[in-house]
Amino acid sequence: MEGILASFRRGRHTQNNYHMIVHVESITDKDKVKPLIGKTVKWKSTTGKEFIGKVASPHGNKGALRIIFEKGLPGQSLGTKVHIE
Repeated sequence: MEGILASFRRGRHTQNNYHMIVHVESITDKDKVKPLIGKTVKWKSTTGKEFIGKVASPHGNKGALRIIFEKGLPGQSLGTKVHIE
């Protein structure tokens, strides 16, 4: 399954580089996220480095995923694809 990195998890004055928000086209509801919680997520950079994270919880009511990565992702990752396994 593939998703698109939409944004960092942020507050009004802060940004968390380890937490990302991902949109998946086939998921449009908060309840459809529950089977994906705990699955691994991989993002590959243009240099070939692989960043691994896990689906933590839903984000909002429209089915976005909240993913926690082991290392912080760079800003160039926004708008790129991730693989959910």
